Amino acid sequence: MEQEFASTLLENAVSEFAQLPGIGRKTALRLVLYLLRQHEDVATRFGESIIRLRKEIRYCKVCHNISETEVCPICSNPSRDRSTVCVVENVKDVMSIENTAQHHGLYHVLGGLISPMDGIGPQDIEIESLVQRVADGHVREVILALSATMEGDTTNFYIYRKLAPYPDVKITILARGVSVGNEIEYTDELTLGRSILNRTLFSDSFARE
Repeated sequence: MEQEFASTLLENAVSEFAQLPGIGRKTALRLVLYLLRQHEDVATRFGESIIRLRKEIRYCKVCHNISETEVCPICSNPSRDRSTVCVVENVKDVMSIENTAQHHGLYHVLGGLISPMDGIGPQDIEIESLVQRVADGHVREVILALSATMEGDTTNFYIYRKLAPYPDVKITILARGVSVGNEIEYTDELTLGRSILNRTLFSDSFARE
């Protein structure tokens, strides 16, 4: 049974916080009461930061990572290896891999994985823009750094087939130090870093099956 509040403003705030992933109504209430105990400036900065985030954040036109500019800092960094592109599911995976300091190339954020059960097909994620980046002729290696799940494997294979017309491009996959069923963001940095360094040809991953 949901708790009722005397204040409609409190009820509305709790309801909004409770929509966040992993936040129940009890936790939402604690967060709202915490903000109420703070100086008004604290709550104002908090609210304004969320509003600015939603209004001003954009996606890099090259790799689809979040950015405050048209091209993200990674893509515009001249010291990055532009011949290597690491393909990830989401922005959190970019952060996880960057924390390992083992990847010095660029990224491509798909924005999801192929999942017929959820109604997500290849047309719903950024695969065609990846193919176009490869077709432009500057990419020499595509690293498939997707989660070791059924959806991740399905997406890996689909991308592999789509890039088949470009035989000069090496397609690699993370070494299976990342356990089957694991998502990239929950893999520790040491294991993830080693998986990047010890990546193997994608074709070898199913040639042995």
